[in-house]
Amino acid sequence: VQLQASGGGLVQTGGSLKLSCAASGFTVDLYAICWFRQAPGKGREVVSCISKSDDITSYSESVKGRFTIFRDNAKKTVYLQMSSLKPEDTAVYYCAAAAWWSPTMTLTPNGVDYWGKGTLVTVSS
Repeated sequence: VQLQASGGGLVQTGGSLKLSCAASGFTVDLYAICWFRQAPGKGREVVSCISKSDDITSYSESVKGRFTIFRDNAKKTVYLQMSSLKPEDTAVYYCAAAAWWSPTMTLTPNGVDYWGKGTLVTVSS
């Protein structure tokens, strides 16, 4: 089982980045895929999730309207398009797979079945 996150980097305030999460070794369309982030000295928080097959999405209040999550099951890849980036978006971003998720819940790290390695996003002021 592997979730490979990529696309992080350094960007100026107001800029954009697109993260990718490529899945392998499991049936990805049986899982909701979420993006978490962890800023220095802080806990890991969920940013956005997308459902297994009907593209229902959810976003944290801090990114709503700026980030968009979407998936391509044929490519086994989930993307996070980030726009209007702010310095407070600086963090390591992780993609994660969860078998049990609904848009009315806030997924915690304990609810994740598989984690990918993170990709660092740095937003300069």
